Amino acid sequence: MAPPKVLMVAEKPSIALSIASVLSRGQMFTRKGSTEVHEFEGKFLGSSARFKVTSVIGHVFSVDFPGKYQDWTATDPLDLFQAQVMKTESNPKAHICRHLNQEARGCRYLVLWLDCDREGENICFEVIESTGFNINDVYRARFSSVTEKDVLKALDNLVRPNRDEALAVDARQEIDLKVGVAFTRFQTSFFQGKYGNLDSRVISYGPCQTPTLGFCVQRYLQINTFKPEKFWSLHPYIILNGYEIQLEWQRSKLFDMNVAMMFHKLVTGDGLLEVTEISEKQETKGRPVGLNTVNLLKVASSALGFGPQMAMQLAERLYTQGFISYPRTESTAYPPSFDFRAALSAQTNNPTWGNYVQGLLTNGYQKPRVGTDAGDHPPITPMRSAAEDMLGNDAWKLYQYICQYFIGTVSPDCKYLRRKVEFSIGGESFHCTGQHVITKGFTAIMPWLAINDKNIPSFTKGQKIEVSKVDLYEGSTTPPDYLSESELISLMEKNGIGTDASIPVHINNICERNYVQVQAGRKLVPTTLGITLVRGYQSIDPDLCLPDIRSFIEQQITLIAKGQIEDMDALFEAQFSTLAESGRILSKCGKCLRYMKYISAQPSRLYCSTCEEVYNLPQKGTIKLYKELSCPLDNFELLICSMGPEGKSFPLCPYCYSNPPFEGIEALINTTKTGNSGKIGKEAGMPCNLCPHPTCPNSLVSLGVCACPECSGTLVLDPVSAPKWRLCCNMCNCIVFLAQGAHRISTTQERCNECDSLIIEVDFNKKTTPLEDGSTLHRGCILCDELLHSHVEMKHGRGFKHMSSRGRGRGRKGGYRGRGRGGGKMMDPKMSFRDF
Repeated sequence: MAPPKVLMVAEKPSIALSIASVLSRGQMFTRKGSTEVHEFEGKFLGSSARFKVTSVIGHVFSVDFPGKYQDWTATDPLDLFQAQVMKTESNPKAHICRHLNQEARGCRYLVLWLDCDREGENICFEVIESTGFNINDVYRARFSSVTEKDVLKALDNLVRPNRDEALAVDARQEIDLKVGVAFTRFQTSFFQGKYGNLDSRVISYGPCQTPTLGFCVQRYLQINTFKPEKFWSLHPYIILNGYEIQLEWQRSKLFDMNVAMMFHKLVTGDGLLEVTEISEKQETKGRPVGLNTVNLLKVASSALGFGPQMAMQLAERLYTQGFISYPRTESTAYPPSFDFRAALSAQTNNPTWGNYVQGLLTNGYQKPRVGTDAGDHPPITPMRSAAEDMLGNDAWKLYQYICQYFIGTVSPDCKYLRRKVEFSIGGESFHCTGQHVITKGFTAIMPWLAINDKNIPSFTKGQKIEVSKVDLYEGSTTPPDYLSESELISLMEKNGIGTDASIPVHINNICERNYVQVQAGRKLVPTTLGITLVRGYQSIDPDLCLPDIRSFIEQQITLIAKGQIEDMDALFEAQFSTLAESGRILSKCGKCLRYMKYISAQPSRLYCSTCEEVYNLPQKGTIKLYKELSCPLDNFELLICSMGPEGKSFPLCPYCYSNPPFEGIEALINTTKTGNSGKIGKEAGMPCNLCPHPTCPNSLVSLGVCACPECSGTLVLDPVSAPKWRLCCNMCNCIVFLAQGAHRISTTQERCNECDSLIIEVDFNKKTTPLEDGSTLHRGCILCDELLHSHVEMKHGRGFKHMSSRGRGRGRKGGYRGRGRGGGKMMDPKMSFRDF
């Protein structure tokens, strides 16, 4: 009986060659096909077998729309979201699908040697579909390098492919296709049909690409809106043993020149420093954790000068040649079983660091610090020794860094002695520091992280030293620099944009599509097109270029990979249901700091799609953002509700309005709901003019002036009524007009001795001031001060004289406590706020 045939499929021809070379010990027959096929005899599952090893060239299939959706002019981009998708062969000319089908004929088993990540798992099932194997006859090899040891170990520990991880990639591909193509078609057609000088053939949108561009534009806007601010600092100098030393000021810098000059005068006037404290401490700089893909890409860009795309190409070549382990990994932790001695021993003959490695093996190496195990591959590790002439200049630079980094992870920590001397002069504190390396540790092999010795003279406590000079340094704050590739990679990783494999692709896309340009130092400078696109997205809906949407998609896809979402429709429903929501962007949510939508249809409300929370609003009046101010209790942006040019206005916090924060406040709210003239409407809540917060500048405590003559409420200063200044009752529609045309009217913290009303400050207009000496500033009580009282008019009231005999009404009696600072008890309506 002939031995069974085993078909093995790798992800690239070079990997197939490496695997076949190991398993056949070089004794194999190679023939050509769509990709090469290597045949040899061996053992499989304990029995003799005939092996065929071949490969795909990446994904066998790609996702696309059916033909009827391919015509841009005949298809509404909106229809693409509901369209069916289909899988087509990624590279039809390579005939990979036919090749796999032919090679599978007569084979008993299929062993998949695809990369051990989600994309590799997805390709596993593409190969299974192409070959037609029964899933029970399919095995999966898990490996991190193509060394003999790892390949043989993988063959002895075969597992089954993971369909959930493959489905997660299907979901991501379908979302990226639908969102990317729909937005790209729409904006390309729209803008190219409108402008003739666009410097881009296709104006693309991508769920990862666009937030990536957004980070670059955000930094550009920070630079262009930056306003330099001057600062001053004191730099005293001393001369000791022939050395001049500059001392550091404890205050570092001040932004007020007069104050800085005062301190300069104090210090120069004293002229004598006293040593107040001398401290010595041994510090440790810890060796690094294992190297993952993101950190490799960052260093490649910032230190080696390679873009992330090129860095990954070099790393993959080093991997397929067997010089390093698998270069796409999120893990920085090594598994407990990792053989560090073997990995180090492979480097003992290296002409550059062989002696250092031999010293580690002789004197004892350290285990790397505990990192993060993402459950994919071990950190990137050198697998065999190489020299520069074997790899070429660029690949050698990357390989050299990987080797030095790995050797650094198993080297001792760096230890150094830090010495700090503190001085006092003119009541001000200064210091100088020195350091001396005791043990270089890992910095001997990673010299770019070395601690440099810094010698300072010997001092004794209480020693007096004459100052040679004191400079008053003037500087200015500077804007941040353009985003570097390394910084962008960090932001993408932090915000869940892309994966270790796709981050280089997204950065490369925004460069190729002329959205950003890479300048000296690998700084990313957005073009006019890139800036215009992002600002346009922000004006429509900030979500379009914020990273949160993509982060959410990745979270949901991870649930699919873990088998926790069965139906892909559930993912689409979760992601796209908000498209049907009406409303416009208005203010920021205090919980997630994302913009909420204002739904004007009755009942009007605010909706936060991130938190999935609804906040009630007054049902009458116009709602607008109030100066981008925030509530001190919950950080929600304040709104202003205006009842028209003749009506009252008041600020409100959406969260406080829906969730009154002070116990007992409901009684006042109920009064506003049921009062004949003061009805706010259904779902009435607590606006700022009912809020007893003791320090908020918009609360009843800060803006409430005196009792209302019409009801038991309080007249509160309308903060946006200039130049027709007025007080509005917080419980009815009574409005009292103050000095019209005044430049400014504000409340103070003082109270009237006669009636306990809040004293107000009026800054009259220079041309119309009633003050006899021509001055404009006047303070007083609107009830007791004759000048201010003469400028008061009341609308819809029974006469202002009723107010003169009353205190500052606060509403009904009742105690309540707050969730904010300084919450106190409610007082009698005819008494003051002084106990709040």
